[in-house]
Amino acid sequence: MSAARYSCLGPKGSYSELAALRFSDGEGEIVLCPDFYTAVSALQKGEADFAVLPIENSIQGGVLKNLDLLEHPDAPFAVEELVLAIDHRLATLEGVSCDAIERIYSHEQAIGQCSEYLRTRFPGAKLLYTRSTAESLEKLDAHSAGIVGAHAKKQGVVLSQENIADEKRNFTRFLRLVRREEAHPKRSEKVFFCAICKHRPGSLYELLGVFARHGINLTRIESRPIRDVFGEYRFFIEIDGDIAREEVRTALKEAEAFCRQFHIIGAY
Repeated sequence: MSAARYSCLGPKGSYSELAALRFSDGEGEIVLCPDFYTAVSALQKGEADFAVLPIENSIQGGVLKNLDLLEHPDAPFAVEELVLAIDHRLATLEGVSCDAIERIYSHEQAIGQCSEYLRTRFPGAKLLYTRSTAESLEKLDAHSAGIVGAHAKKQGVVLSQENIADEKRNFTRFLRLVRREEAHPKRSEKVFFCAICKHRPGSLYELLGVFARHGINLTRIESRPIRDVFGEYRFFIEIDGDIAREEVRTALKEAEAFCRQFHIIGAY
């Protein structure tokens, strides 16, 4: 029997690869992709059995571009979450002094999470985004450094001894996704859904009030602009709840009645 395939953001050494390895207990085949869109597409096309997406960081908040990948009713379905401790290190080539660094490469999330360190230690350096932290290893030279995870390894590259993130207790939440038609959740601790409220006063209040009346705790709410309708928003909401419980299913059905669009993103 072949190993399950997990698509995620590459290259080798990315945090997404680390998350995929954790999801698979080190036994899956990792399909490294150039961007998150391609990772989701690989799942949808049958080129992977699961896709792994970072969805939220404890410092930066929601990974907004990835929320957008889950906004459509036919998007993949989340069946498991993983909270990964983030440990950022400055990467340089062997023998390169920090005084010579003029450019620092990494994913925009990593640069944002190390912003205070970078302003203090490299005030004149250009900050340049890569598609992943691991990709910054390809940019290193006599005047360029990168920010990568402590787990990243490459011959000839030296990592800082300490975590350079502004907040050392830094965590990113990843979701394991399956094709929607293959999702059959029997039990869950959380339910994650997407909603567009009716465009009238009090509609969001009414939506949230459903869960208050049922005694269901909201664990997260995030808004994103609807791209083709200025001034209106799509809400991504997570609740504590077992999707098998009648009370939770009733609350979700009542909530849907207050929305123009509504679909469940995952239950895990």
